[in-house]
Amino acid sequence: MKPQFVIHIQPQAAPKPASGMPCNGCGVCCLSAPCPLGMLLSHRRSGACAVLRWDDATRQYRCGAVTDTVAVLRQCLPRGLRWLAPAGAPWLGRLARRWIAVGRGCDSSLEVTGPAEVESDRQLPS
Repeated sequence: MKPQFVIHIQPQAAPKPASGMPCNGCGVCCLSAPCPLGMLLSHRRSGACAVLRWDDATRQYRCGAVTDTVAVLRQCLPRGLRWLAPAGAPWLGRLARRWIAVGRGCDSSLEVTGPAEVESDRQLPS
């Protein structure tokens, strides 16, 4: 049996695309673990990325390092350096698009099951 873990996804989020298909903003990859850039910005190596943003208007998850760079830098920089956020935002945005491979397609190999499927797996006899 494959290891299972639970991630909490917005109900309006699109289902995860197949690996290699265009990203649809489902959020599965970033909600399961931060990428290397997310680790640096989130100050964590596991769990959901702290810079991931949900956009109600488009019903998509997006990397805050790409879409909300000033706020992300203010969140991540030490208090005394937060004044640098506006100057560093363009640099972070370019770097983030490259590091997360914007436009390259889904690279998550995770298999997603819904709550009903997880619950039925728990009820199967061992």
